[in-house]
Order: sequence, then C-alpha cells, then structure tokens
Amino acid sequence: MGQVLNGLTELQSVENRLRAAKAKLNRCRRSVIIQENQVRNLQSDLEAKKDEIQLTKIQSDRLELELKTRDDAIAHLRASLNATKTNKEYAAVLTQLNTTKADNSKFETQILELMKTIEIDETQCEEIKTQIEEQKQKLEQIRKDAESFAVKYETEIDQIQKEWDKVAKTIPQEPLEIFKRVAETYDGQAVAQVEIQNGGIYSCGGCFMGIIAESVNVLMTKDDVIRCPNCTRIMVLSASRED
Repeated sequence: MGQVLNGLTELQSVENRLRAAKAKLNRCRRSVIIQENQVRNLQSDLEAKKDEIQLTKIQSDRLELELKTRDDAIAHLRASLNATKTNKEYAAVLTQLNTTKADNSKFETQILELMKTIEIDETQCEEIKTQIEEQKQKLEQIRKDAESFAVKYETEIDQIQKEWDKVAKTIPQEPLEIFKRVAETYDGQAVAQVEIQNGGIYSCGGCFMGIIAESVNVLMTKDDVIRCPNCTRIMVLSASRED
C-alpha cells in the first residue's frame, strides 16, 4: 500500500483504540446513572407503598365510623327490645338486632384484615427504607470509583487523540474527510480489508459483499481510495495479500 492507504490503515488502528477508551469512560459514567436510577426506583416504590397505606387507612377509618354508627343502632335496638309489649314486636326487634350484629361482625373482620394489610405494608416500607440506605451507600462508592477511573480514561483519551491528530496530518484532506464520514456511519469502522473467499472471490471485510477483481488490481498497483460499492467503507489489502 502507498502512503495514503497506509496512513488510513494506521488511523483506523488509532481510531479503534480511541473509541474503546471513550466506551470505557461512557460505561464508567453510565454505572453511576444506573445506580442513581436504582435509588430513584426504590424511592418511588416507597412513596407508592405509603400511598397504599394511606388509602387503606382511609378505608379502615370509614369502616370504623360505620361500625360506630351501627353499634349505636344496636344500643338503640336493645333499648327497643326491652320496651316491646308483644311477642310479635319482640320477635321483630330481635331479628333486626341479630341481623345488625351479624353485619357488624363482618365489618369487624374487614377492619382487622385492613389493619393486617397496613401492618404488612408498613413492614415493607421499613424494608424498602433499608434497601434505599444500602443502595445510597453503594452509589457513593460507585461515584468515587467512577471519578477515579474517569480521570484515568480521560488522560488515556487525550493521549490517543493526540496520536490520532498526528496520524491524520499525514493524510490528504479528501481521504481524511471520507474516513471521518464513514467512521461516523459505522461506529468508527471506516477501513475494511479485502478478503478472498473459496474460488478466488474477493469480498469486503466490512459487509462481506463481493468485490470485483478490477478494484483489487487498483489497490495492488495504486495508492487510490477505493470504497466498497455496498457499504462505502474504504478498502485496503492485507499485508499478506500485497506480498
């Protein structure tokens, strides 16, 4: 390969390292975001559970008030029972009294179930609070580690970027601009080696589509930028193929 294609090949190598370093920095920062989301999710769970408890208490208070009203009705029926003058009146009031007592028993059962639910939910709230504190401590540690690693990765990125700029200066403007555009399209992979398949068929190492022999011949004899007609990557020959 000539100076241009050699430069593009070298630039691709540096580009790979630069993107890898940036990916490590992004993962480092993303780990903090993920942990922050974990804490926020737990806090949302806690608020939702508190809302459930509040609604259950409102329901329980309503039933308590209804039960008190019905207890007053029972007291009134008992007084009426003592004041009855005939067996028929006595039987009618007694039936109403027993029905009210039975209904009250159902209310009491519902209230007990609601109180049990509140107790369970409050226990779950305490468990979530414990989890929040644990995750907050974990978040602080992740932040400290992330800050430490970020300094390291940023230094590495600066060093590789300088190397990238140095190599880029050896490449003419037009091929360099092509490299940049294709690199943005394919996540940094702008250069692809020509591969030879069984039967002597050439293909692009990026998209694996066939390449005509004429293009390979140009790469063997000239220092021209030849792009894959399918994926538009810049094609180069491997060192063994040039030999």
